[in-house]
Amino acid sequence: MFPRLVPISCAQNALTNGTQLDNADGLAQLAEAGFYKAVRVKAFDSMLTRTLVGARNQLLGIATKLSNQIRGLMKTFGLIIPKGTGRVFDGNVREFLDGNDGLARIILPLLEAWRDIRKRAADLDHQLLATARESQEAKLLMTIPGIGAVTAVSYVAAVEDPENFKTSRSVGAWLGLTTRRYQSGEVDYDVHISRRGDNHLRGLLYEAATVILTRTSAKTESSLKSWGLKLRERLGFKRAAVAVARKLAVVMHSMLKTGEVFNTSAGATA
Repeated sequence: MFPRLVPISCAQNALTNGTQLDNADGLAQLAEAGFYKAVRVKAFDSMLTRTLVGARNQLLGIATKLSNQIRGLMKTFGLIIPKGTGRVFDGNVREFLDGNDGLARIILPLLEAWRDIRKRAADLDHQLLATARESQEAKLLMTIPGIGAVTAVSYVAAVEDPENFKTSRSVGAWLGLTTRRYQSGEVDYDVHISRRGDNHLRGLLYEAATVILTRTSAKTESSLKSWGLKLRERLGFKRAAVAVARKLAVVMHSMLKTGEVFNTSAGATA
């Protein structure tokens, strides 16, 4: 017997405008027709780690917005704060406010809030580093040049069990780092990456790829870097960085599966 296909609009109307019985019937019809997607439920520890990373990023974002707000407000009065972060930024702001009591009464509360938020973010940083030190998987991934504690912990929390993916290459597609394909008639070519999946982890891998391609030291030398530099000469920096980020996702999954540290001579062939 063929399953009875239910128009999505009808099911949506039943779910939004119907009674509880209608809602239950609509959900049953959706399941029967196959209009659903299986979702893997993450483990509690992974959810805690992702929450920790997300809270840290939220605080850092608020601190950045506050510092930009302070710079903008002081610029209105012709006070251009020099480049600098942390104590340098704090000292520069206080120096410019010296002797300007009226403006200081407005800016100093913002500056104090900025300092407090940075302190809270630092507390979460310590928790994140402790999590990385306690995780064998995170320490394994941190043997890759450019992969720090935040990226390693975020990757482990997102992937959880390497067996969740049949092949290492599928992780790149899962994170939206593979190119989409456009086909129409006789036209058939690759377009931009799909950008699906975990936006934050994808950004972290791109930053790690940037570090690999730009920093020159004996620790960062590898086949993966050589491969990325050749791509940069041919395709440009951004495309090369995306390609290296995808390779990193693949290599990291392979490392978690085998338990082996990063191989500098085999990074580009994984």
